[in-house]
Amino acid sequence: MEVHVLPDAASACRRAAELIAAAAVQTVEARGRFLLALSGGTTGAALVQELADAPLPWHAIHLLQVDERVAPVGDAERNLEPIRRALLATGRIAPERVHGMAVESDDLDAAAARYAATLRALAGSPPVLDLVHLGLGTDGHTASLVPGDPLLDVHDGDVAPTGTYNARRRLTLTLPVLNRARRVLWLVTGGDKAEVLARLQRGNRALPASRVRQDRAVVVADRAAAAHLDARVADPDQ
Repeated sequence: MEVHVLPDAASACRRAAELIAAAAVQTVEARGRFLLALSGGTTGAALVQELADAPLPWHAIHLLQVDERVAPVGDAERNLEPIRRALLATGRIAPERVHGMAVESDDLDAAAARYAATLRALAGSPPVLDLVHLGLGTDGHTASLVPGDPLLDVHDGDVAPTGTYNARRRLTLTLPVLNRARRVLWLVTGGDKAEVLARLQRGNRALPASRVRQDRAVVVADRAAAAHLDARVADPDQ
């Protein structure tokens, strides 16, 4: 696991955007396109804004969602909203290159199956994404894979509906597709994440996040979140 430690949350988001932009340019040069899956949350929204200002080859990027809350179109809790505001409304990326999860559907199982089909159409069978951005919850969850959820034991599907978590059901990518990704980028900020990030670094299997393979992972954290990391592994950036 490669670790970058930045002074604060804003600089961590900028570094994450720089790493994604560099990966996008390299991948487009090598394969002609870049398949990027983004998570939501407050830090995810800040990352999207940084990506809007970064030199990405948007014409060759397909943007997917890691997870999405079941909520109406335009709801402020939708992870798609920052993407809509910062990237779609500004013309950074064409609408046909943004693949949102259809969580407004009455049949979430069917919506999950359709999204899995989209993944296969874009990324092959089984789908392999170029880069997946993940966040980290204080309870160790990532994507919408939370402690105790049966989805942690799914081995034969790439997209699934969840149970209720923080008053919302969700659609989420599952561990098989996350673990096939060519690269995973964790963006973690805030002192409330320090202990759980250290547990992730140690590979604590009690955390859902630790089920994501570490050999292809990059962690970008601010100093507050990195406070308990192993200093022999962490590589502070000034």
